[in-house]
Amino acid sequence: MVHSNTVPLPEARDIDASLCCLFTGLLNLSKRPAMENISMANVSLGSRSPPEPVTATAEAPESLQGVSLPLQVFFCFVMVAILLVALLGNVVVCLMVYQRSAMRSAINILLASLAFADMMLAILNMPFALVTVVTTNWIFGDLFCRVSAMLFWFFVMEGVAVLLIISIDRFLIIVQKQDKLSPQRAKVLIVVTWGLSFIFSFPLAVGSPALQIPPRAPQCVFGYSIEPGYHAYVLILMLVFFFMPFMVMLYTFMGILNTIRHNAIRIHSHPDSICLSQASKLGLLSLQRPFQMNIDMSFKTRAFTTILILFSVFTVCWAPFTAYSLVTTFSDGFYHKDSFFQISTWVLWLCYLKSALNPLIYYWRIKKFRDACLDLMPKYFKFLPQLPGNTKRRIQPSAVYVCGEHRSVV
Repeated sequence: MVHSNTVPLPEARDIDASLCCLFTGLLNLSKRPAMENISMANVSLGSRSPPEPVTATAEAPESLQGVSLPLQVFFCFVMVAILLVALLGNVVVCLMVYQRSAMRSAINILLASLAFADMMLAILNMPFALVTVVTTNWIFGDLFCRVSAMLFWFFVMEGVAVLLIISIDRFLIIVQKQDKLSPQRAKVLIVVTWGLSFIFSFPLAVGSPALQIPPRAPQCVFGYSIEPGYHAYVLILMLVFFFMPFMVMLYTFMGILNTIRHNAIRIHSHPDSICLSQASKLGLLSLQRPFQMNIDMSFKTRAFTTILILFSVFTVCWAPFTAYSLVTTFSDGFYHKDSFFQISTWVLWLCYLKSALNPLIYYWRIKKFRDACLDLMPKYFKFLPQLPGNTKRRIQPSAVYVCGEHRSVV
């Protein structure tokens, strides 16, 4: 009995010991997955460390709310005025060319295309940028942000292309004595320019290159990036649609100014060189002494002066935005400045100002546009001032610059 009483005690202890070992093993097994999960979490956090700057960038617009209330009120008043003038003025220009067959010359058709691009810019871009200036946050969604960027550059490229075509046409007429632009050719060029503008701008709508959303500006603009493809797209866009057109237009205007100055010197120095055949074309044979007549040079250069004013407005309004886009793309410090939103607002609405100034320039410089504009207005809306117009001359532009058999320039 003593033996049988002593045997169960070791068995109980063994059972207790085995239970303790089993329990300890289970605890160790339960702790190991937890440690593995912790290590995996550390690995995953380490793999996700690069996107940390993106999170900071996405929160960046919160720091852009330092725009003062008086400045917001000023921006709102100026932007509403620009939007209304750009919309109403360009609508009137398009209606005049569409309704009046006498207004459908090659130059007027091109100006109508430019006015249509400015009008669509006022409808599809300006209101959303105005709301974003007030809220300092883009609230219209990611997709429309990309589409608005595409539309912005689409209409801008068309306007630049039209100015380039008109400046080349003036150069051919005044310097080369060639009048090659007919209304039919102007329409073909308009179709080509709209197509090319769409091809260059459409990648923005599909995220190639990818723009930062939400934007740090009143609308989607080019931001800082280290991708070579992004840099290449921005550089090509600025080169093709600003720097190259700017240099070509500058060359044409310098050639036209030099030709006009040279012709004016010849006329004042050698009045006898005016040929009678050219005088008959201009209806000047009724004068007794045509070689002593005082020639009005303004009717030859007025259209050129109008295009020169449009070119000057284009340069003043778009050169800052071009520089701004390039610096933003290549400078991280500039793009992440606290005042970036305010700088973007000034530069962007300076671009929009061009769309409002163009119809005012048409009214000021082109008498036919002025008369047609006054005819379209009801009597109680005719508050615009009456500006003096030039003598009407219905002659071929090339006939003004080529003088019969002696090839003397009038």
